[in-house]
Amino acid sequence: MGSKQGICSHAEDPELKDLMDYIDSLKNYEKSGVPKGAGTDTRQGFDLGRMTRLMQRFDNPQSKFKAVHVAGTKGKGSTAAFVYNILRRQGYSVGCYTSPHIRTIRERILLGRYGDQVSAKKLNNLFHGIKQTLDQAMIEEKGCISHFEVFTTMAFILFAEENIDVAVIEAGLGGARDATNIISSSGLAASVITTVGKEHLAALGGSLETIAMAKSGIIKQGRPLVLGGPFLPHIELIIRDKAASMGSPVVSASDPGNRFTIRSVSMLDGRPYQSCDIAIQVEKDLKLSCELLDVKLRMIGYHQLQNAATATCVSLCLRNLGWRISDESIRTGLEDTYLLGRSQFLAPRESELLGLAGTTILLDGAHTKESAKALMNTIRLTFPEARLAFLVAMASDKDHVGFAREILSGGPVEAVVLTEAAIAGGVTRSTSASLLRDSWIQASEELGMCIVHNEMPECRDLSRNQPVCSIRNRDDGRTILATEASLSVSLKTIDQILRRKGDETCIIVITGSLHIVSSILASLDS
Repeated sequence: MGSKQGICSHAEDPELKDLMDYIDSLKNYEKSGVPKGAGTDTRQGFDLGRMTRLMQRFDNPQSKFKAVHVAGTKGKGSTAAFVYNILRRQGYSVGCYTSPHIRTIRERILLGRYGDQVSAKKLNNLFHGIKQTLDQAMIEEKGCISHFEVFTTMAFILFAEENIDVAVIEAGLGGARDATNIISSSGLAASVITTVGKEHLAALGGSLETIAMAKSGIIKQGRPLVLGGPFLPHIELIIRDKAASMGSPVVSASDPGNRFTIRSVSMLDGRPYQSCDIAIQVEKDLKLSCELLDVKLRMIGYHQLQNAATATCVSLCLRNLGWRISDESIRTGLEDTYLLGRSQFLAPRESELLGLAGTTILLDGAHTKESAKALMNTIRLTFPEARLAFLVAMASDKDHVGFAREILSGGPVEAVVLTEAAIAGGVTRSTSASLLRDSWIQASEELGMCIVHNEMPECRDLSRNQPVCSIRNRDDGRTILATEASLSVSLKTIDQILRRKGDETCIIVITGSLHIVSSILASLDS
């Protein structure tokens, strides 16, 4: 029932060809789009009973380990990674199930004490061992079992077989009707809701209120709930009311008694990190306290500090339940955490391989207006004086105008090049560069900003064969907006624009979806 999937190349994991061919033949809502109301706890919602029946065929593996269940519009992947690394550092055998992936589908399942991706051999052996049962289930469910349901099943079976102590599980879509939401109260250690924002609106009921209700579906009877936030007051009330009805104690990372601040941002091996203080002091429901000074986070930005504070609250909740988790394990777990495609600065050698030697390149999978705002804040925090250019590709169901508005209002932007990227290996949900251009023009008009683009009368006739060339060398203070069909040409266009002013610090930001990030990293791998 999850909606997210990355791009996987069979060439990277030739052992997984049979598995990938099998699950790629199933319904994949990332490629097709999630149906209206599918994530809501209504008659329109996904059939969680189907997932329950599938689990029963494999002796309910989800009942054989404890779980931390993480939902939220933004921040759930990072928060899950923080919690996972904290528990690993304490010495627990931990499983982690997240989505999407960037390079290989094996990234979705992490196992053991060392943070290893599941091996291709282990995943392949499991698939061939359960395929006959899957085939029978597919017949009885009239072919309705989805890509996400099958892979979630495999993750839970692996966690059970590995006899892990605890699994950190990220919900795919919403919460109430997500395939991961088959964890019982007895199996749940804690649930986490990071944020509530306007993403997958149609699939989750059409409003912030229905989204909050869908995400609160992961709350279980008597089990603690950790809130990230900050939330709008009436949205937080919806979630807290659901928790109260379930007898679940609530801890909020955004409570006034908690303090987390960024001391400074520094560079190490060509990449930034932020030194932070995190102090948690909770008195209501559960009594929790922890003070960590000078935590060196490789996950950059205030939003990542918020995620780190949320993960700290989760750890303290588990400690309150009797789990052995030291302050030092929390610190080192937070400092260890790093994710591809989340405020990821490429190394100088990687920039050179892309033909952009001497340029700082930032990859970030931001695709909502909230994450765009966080991205701009992160850039201004780390490189406040840098010249900025953006390379953007987005899926069709995102708020393109809202995203553009946050980027353009976040500070001076020298150029934006719009292109296209495959979504989950398909083009059904890709947005054309020309449609994106229209959205950025609209956003600039709403902001009263002046931009120059190749559809303007003053530029249109200057170079009929190469319409972008006529605006690459303009230097009148306006943001240059261009469209290109391919990533390689897009990077060359940005390079030409930025090199007009010589050796000033330049940052190229590649964003709009994790799929364009995946494409860039794939080109580096090849």
